Amino acid sequence: MRFGLLDRYILKIAAVATVILLVGLTSVIWVTQALREVDLITGKGQTVVIFFTVTLLSLPALIAGIAPVALFMATLYTLNKLNSDSELIVMNATGVAPKRLTRPFLVLTLATAALVGWMSVSVMPAGFRALRDLITMIRADFVANVVKEGQFVALDSGVTFHYRERSGQALLGIFMQDRRDPNQPAIYIAERGQTAEADGNSFLMLEKGTIQRESRDRNSSSIISFERYALNLSALSGDSDGAGGGDGDKVIYKPRERTTWALLTQDKNEPYYKIQEGRFRAELHNRLSAPLYPIAFMLVAFAVLGEARTTRQGRAVAIQLAILLVGAIRIGAYAAWTASVRSGFAVVLLYVLPLVTIAVSASMIAFGARARAVLDRLTDSLAAPFLAISARWRRS
Repeated sequence: MRFGLLDRYILKIAAVATVILLVGLTSVIWVTQALREVDLITGKGQTVVIFFTVTLLSLPALIAGIAPVALFMATLYTLNKLNSDSELIVMNATGVAPKRLTRPFLVLTLATAALVGWMSVSVMPAGFRALRDLITMIRADFVANVVKEGQFVALDSGVTFHYRERSGQALLGIFMQDRRDPNQPAIYIAERGQTAEADGNSFLMLEKGTIQRESRDRNSSSIISFERYALNLSALSGDSDGAGGGDGDKVIYKPRERTTWALLTQDKNEPYYKIQEGRFRAELHNRLSAPLYPIAFMLVAFAVLGEARTTRQGRAVAIQLAILLVGAIRIGAYAAWTASVRSGFAVVLLYVLPLVTIAVSASMIAFGARARAVLDRLTDSLAAPFLAISARWRRS
């Protein structure tokens, strides 16, 4: 595909708009998320470097989610600008068909889809995994150096920690309550303990203590005494999906923290997989379908605004229609992702939604005048009630 001066001109406008929107939207959302992590500095005694590292590891997920929307908004902006400056009218008058103008947008869309695919398939799970490991390190440092004598503090949601006093590097009189599983809460009591690192995991080595477990389903309890017990801090996760296990087991990564290859070659006999099979399925297909949405969103914008429009009202209604369509697709995709946790059939919708949108939008662009007539009738019918209300308001 040979690029001419017109293609480069349109591509420059759309690309600059996409980058500005992507950076702007990502920065705003990142700041709001970063403010929620200020407790790392104020409450858990971490450095500014750790604070920024934790918040920056969430950027791949933000970029993967925001990039399709930024591309859609940039496409609307570019087409509206070309139309407002009468450039689309001139192009049409000189015989440039609307579908010919899709070339620069397709180049930008394929680049955006590649970015989203790379983020979703590779970078995002690596970021979540690194974040999990970093939080483990923060938790171990918090237990060893930040928690003060005699205080009851929350290590995670449902996990309360306390120790009586410190003797060198050892903590004396340890008490920990784990209520993450409401049906089987546990209480750990030990005379002393000390944090340690092994195989990339952080452990709290407990000495001379007991573990009391309650089973509320059976209304029973059990007490286990131990001389030495390794409590894996990496397994303490505040999430409610059951990841991480406990009792010193090896840390278990959640579906979003596993590589795409690991999800594709998942061991069906893994106990955690048997419990959370739906989450594994939803996570895998959400990653694989993610690159389709930038293509769908761009084609929706182009199908609605790709041809010259001479009335401002027509453009405004067309833009509103495009926003409604993209919003409906995004909500439908989120609903399909949620439903796919419980139903394997819902996985199909993750692909059907963008593919049907791509097919319909591409057909409207390809058939040109006929599709434009249908779209104009639709926008006119949507605009008619608002125009009637406006006319009545002016007469009154």
